[in-house]
This record gives sequence, structure tokens and C-alpha cells, in this order.
Amino acid sequence: MTDIAAPRARSSAAPASPPPSTTLVELTWIEKRQENWIRFGRDIHEQILDRRRRVMGFAPNSVFAFVRWEANDFGTVISRIDIVRAVAAGEPFQTLPFVRPGGDILLKIEGWPKVERVLQAVDAIESIGVDPADVSSDHWRHVHNRLTAGEEPRAYSAEQHRAFLLRRRAEP
Repeated sequence: MTDIAAPRARSSAAPASPPPSTTLVELTWIEKRQENWIRFGRDIHEQILDRRRRVMGFAPNSVFAFVRWEANDFGTVISRIDIVRAVAAGEPFQTLPFVRPGGDILLKIEGWPKVERVLQAVDAIESIGVDPADVSSDHWRHVHNRLTAGEEPRAYSAEQHRAFLLRRRAEP
């Protein structure tokens, strides 16, 4: 992984303060101790606090994957991935650590073997040319439910994604 303070390519500078209704995610990178990062998602705000910490902001209704890993002298303590839909002001939400105010949690998986399976599902979606942030929320809930039950989730296909986009376009 790269240094958390490494500059990212941007078309324009991020604003000093986030727009209203932005979901903020606090990221920390302390090598081999605490590593919190965004696996996918389109941020609209970034604030670098220091070499190890930054805050990312996401617009309402955008989807992002937040990965948390922590260790102590004896090994891994936390290994978790959350796929979250950022909520609009006044919309109900669930809380989770490092995410303010919280969000609509589409997937919540703990334990490295299951987290790794989610990351493989994300890679598979990217391999068919689909941005995981654009995938149907129902698919992320399906992956969560299947992995929680110890089952293999069904793969997301280009045809399934096309049907989701058409259905979303037809909704009022």
C-alpha cells in the first residue's frame, strides 16, 4: 500500500470543507498496526490531516467500500469490510466506527477469509468492466447474506448490471 498522504490525481483541488450532507470517513494508516482504507467509491472531498490520517467525503447515495484492519503484538485483531451507501440529510442510517454520521450498510463482513472473498468479488466485478460503486445495492446485500450463511455468492454479470441500470432509469 502507498503512504496515506501521497497525492492523488485530481482534476481540481478539493474544497477546504465538505459540502453539506457529505458522509465523512476517517482513514488511518499506521504500518502493520492500523490500516483503514477505501477499496472503491467516488469521493467528493479529501482532507489530509497528517502523514497517517485523512478524511474522505462521499456524496449522498454514493456507494463505497471501507476496509479496516488492525493488529497488536500477537496478530490481527480486526479484519472487516463494510460496503456503505452514503445517506442524505434526514435519512435514517446505521452507525459504524470512523464514518460520520453513518450510512446504509449494504454489506458488513468480519474475519479475513470472508473479507478476502468480498475483495475477490469486487475484483471480479471490475474485471467485467463495471465500477463496483455502480453495482446494485441488492447484489451487495446478497453477497453479505450468502457469506454470512457460509455459502458462495453468485457472480455479478454484465447482463445483470445492464438490467439494473435499465430498471433504475425506469423508476420514478
